[in-house]
Amino acid sequence: MVYEFKFPDVGEGIHEGEIVKWFVKEGDKIKADEPLGEIETDKAIVEMPSPKSGKILKIHVQAGGIIHVGETMVTILEEHETEADAKKHMEAKEKKDVPYTGSVVGFLEEAKDVKPIAVKKESKPIMQEKSILATPAVRNLAKQLNVDLNAIKGTGAEGIITIEDVQKAASSVKKDESAGIKITKKYDFFGYIDRVPLHGVKKAVANKMAESIFTAVQLTNMHEADVSELAALREKEKAAYEKEGIKLTFLPYIVKAVALCLKEHPYLNASLEEEEIVLKKYYNIGIAVDTEDGLIVPVVKGADAKDIKAIAKDIDKLANDARNRKINLMDLRGSSFSVSNLGSVGVEFFTPIINYPESAILGVGRIIEKPVVKSGKIEIRKMLPLSLTYDHRIVDGAQAARFMMDLMERLQLCEF
Repeated sequence: MVYEFKFPDVGEGIHEGEIVKWFVKEGDKIKADEPLGEIETDKAIVEMPSPKSGKILKIHVQAGGIIHVGETMVTILEEHETEADAKKHMEAKEKKDVPYTGSVVGFLEEAKDVKPIAVKKESKPIMQEKSILATPAVRNLAKQLNVDLNAIKGTGAEGIITIEDVQKAASSVKKDESAGIKITKKYDFFGYIDRVPLHGVKKAVANKMAESIFTAVQLTNMHEADVSELAALREKEKAAYEKEGIKLTFLPYIVKAVALCLKEHPYLNASLEEEEIVLKKYYNIGIAVDTEDGLIVPVVKGADAKDIKAIAKDIDKLANDARNRKINLMDLRGSSFSVSNLGSVGVEFFTPIINYPESAILGVGRIIEKPVVKSGKIEIRKMLPLSLTYDHRIVDGAQAARFMMDLMERLQLCEF
């Protein structure tokens, strides 16, 4: 049996992917579950396993091309099948792919041994374009695929343009349009500009942020937490963590404190579905990770039940997987609250945008030393800027403030 493997629907609103590279070529033999190639979606780069054992008859989309859900990726001749089966399938496929050239009296099969009539395109007076040697079926296909026949050199007899020529031209156009960043020098009114396509992760983030900002009623409260004792605790524990290969930052402490506070403030761990507020009884914290391709938000699952070491391990692994674009799609699902840390790049306060449909997100700024009045005396303390953005349809200002008071107290007293 000849099997056409189509790009599957992997969920999460993913409709297309870009072929990064193939591990196989036409004619290769492959076993079931062996990787065929790498495909980049707006979530991650994933290896696509072969569903069957057999021989690769045809690769339908070359590296750099875009594949949509439901489109055929590769054709596989299954094990124990003959080359005759393959030939029969491919001939039937080619016949099926020939565009309809029928009329009111029925289907007229194209004669393969008749030289097509050379037809000139309409042109302006005095201007003359080259003649195009192509059958009506080829012209119809070129029109469907938006291919300019004038730009194709035919490979058929006496220069005739074939269906394969048109398909190859269409594939080349798709590849050129989708093979990463293209920078074209052009002028606007003031000087040179570059144009960078919005695609992949950046396009997904742009759509998600637009949905969030135009749906949720967003308000941001800003606070400062005294983390002097927490800084001392981290410094004390950092060396032991490093011996186990764990990078200990402030983020694991913050994630743990957030998860514990969410138990006491359920509306900060919620979403709105039509006329109902959904209060979630799980505490999965999304961590915004800056990658070369854009913002990716992997999820620390069950953060309330994990200790600081486990959370630190999770964050380190998830961040590395996200930056390498090798992250499992399940690690991007199920968040109930998110944390965005811009302190690492020098930002203090900011207004993070909710990871919709969650009800809130915490922005973490850069820790700064500043004079603070403590017990009637001025002391230099380490202060952590915190920005909480929340959906005002679900959370009111007082609820948000109480959540932040509890969070700051946990951070100040190191209660984890």
